[in-house]
Amino acid sequence: MRRLIFQEYVTLDGYAAGPDGGLEFFDAIGAAPDTDNLELLDSVDTMLLGAETYRLFAGFWPTEASAGEPIAEKLNALRLVVVSTTLTSAPWGDYEPGLVVRDLDAVRALKAEQTGKDIILWGSITLFQSLLRAGLVDEVQLRICPVLLGAGKSAFPSGGSPVALELVEARPWGVGGVLVRYQPR
Repeated sequence: MRRLIFQEYVTLDGYAAGPDGGLEFFDAIGAAPDTDNLELLDSVDTMLLGAETYRLFAGFWPTEASAGEPIAEKLNALRLVVVSTTLTSAPWGDYEPGLVVRDLDAVRALKAEQTGKDIILWGSITLFQSLLRAGLVDEVQLRICPVLLGAGKSAFPSGGSPVALELVEARPWGVGGVLVRYQPR
């Protein structure tokens, strides 16, 4: 079975976006080359997104390959799958358009495919929370930025049953940040 890896940049207090949806806190880790994600992209062949993150990414990543962004080339070559009940298509610039699926059963089927590498889920907090509750997330990677926002959009579900996690790795990352990787128990 293919693994589903969720990766998110978060503040030290667990927010994935500011109160206004802003992501300015990303700047706190500096502009060092993202060799970790270049390496991660070699282990995945599918990018899973929710509709909101898809719209954000589609307006940026397809044009970054021509701007020399090293991650863009690998990211744009991934198979794109968008989970949405509202989108009917998922164009991706000059690249292969994404596949739109409607529910978590489609994600289960994607994970069960006999061939293929791992699947990466970036952003897409609402989708992540649903996938986590359904037991479909195999790894949670947090790139913790050294910023406290005090309010914003939490990366984690509130209410419901606790989700026990086992630490796989923790190490410094960027300028003052920490990369942590967990697996649900």
